[in-house]
Amino acid sequence: MDCVAEAPVCASPNDEQPPKQSKPDGPKQSDPFQFGSRFLLPEDDPMQFNAWDHVEVDDEYKEYARSQIEKQRSQPVSEFDKARFMNDPSKWDTFYKNNGENFFKDRKWLQQEFPALVEATTEGAGPRRVVELGCGAGNTLFPVLKQNLNREFHIHGCDFSAQAVSLVKSHPIYLENHPEGNVSASVYDLGLPDTLPEGIEPDSVDIVVMVFVFSALAPEQWVAALGNIRRMLKKGGKCLLRDYGRNDLAQVRFRGSRYLEENFYVRGDGTRVYFFEESELEQIFTGKVLHDQLVNADVAGGYGGFTVNKLAVDKRMLVNRKRQIKMYRRWVQAIFEKI
Repeated sequence: MDCVAEAPVCASPNDEQPPKQSKPDGPKQSDPFQFGSRFLLPEDDPMQFNAWDHVEVDDEYKEYARSQIEKQRSQPVSEFDKARFMNDPSKWDTFYKNNGENFFKDRKWLQQEFPALVEATTEGAGPRRVVELGCGAGNTLFPVLKQNLNREFHIHGCDFSAQAVSLVKSHPIYLENHPEGNVSASVYDLGLPDTLPEGIEPDSVDIVVMVFVFSALAPEQWVAALGNIRRMLKKGGKCLLRDYGRNDLAQVRFRGSRYLEENFYVRGDGTRVYFFEESELEQIFTGKVLHDQLVNADVAGGYGGFTVNKLAVDKRMLVNRKRQIKMYRRWVQAIFEKI
């Protein structure tokens, strides 16, 4: 598997304590979509802290990214392997068999970045239905359930991998909440046209959560996936999304024979990942598609059906102070509302 996932795991910052400074040092605390408050100013030493917020890439990284991606294009995945990597749930099953529930950390930042989840789980909020697409081993689902005080709240987790769903259903938090009617889970292929998860009716869902999920789909599957999301959401329902941004370190670090299509790669474990531009997601969800910018742009009723409530890029620079290495991460985050 590519060594950079949701958080850097290849080149971890060292543990030395930085000298005292007025800049915040500790857990990220900020308003939704503010992405932290440690700004890198011209007079600052970049090696002072392990991470900086709102950092634009420098010219050196731009050139490095350009040259790396040129190399990737020149060494694509073979046509045989490309076909083998498409639509094969066994790759994700193997991933979860090997890693269980321990690979990703619980996403405790969700309620901070997406206040709609706080409102839905507040005591007395009334009937609220949430669907998490690509629930994995429950790293989003279970933190939400832990915070829930609403007796009429229900979250349905679904995933392409049967192994992942099995992990969710065997978890103590699931077993505690399932009899109360607050949680359910099923195997589901978001990329399969005109489908809904088990037990989900059209126009019945208040919130859809997708964290590092849309990027696992091939571009040819975007229209079908978006149609399924539109179908399950109520009018005014929200889609909460966080995913990989263009030229993120994870993209730039891919080596030869990992390039499937432009900005679309296969990791060493056989799972796939796409890296999005902010404007690309806006076109997909609003349907305001620039000519020839998206696959299947000419499909009637394909893209669109949403307005943009919020859309931004989390631009972070992580630092390995021991090795004097700067690592640029890019994540796209959005709230789309069904019209």
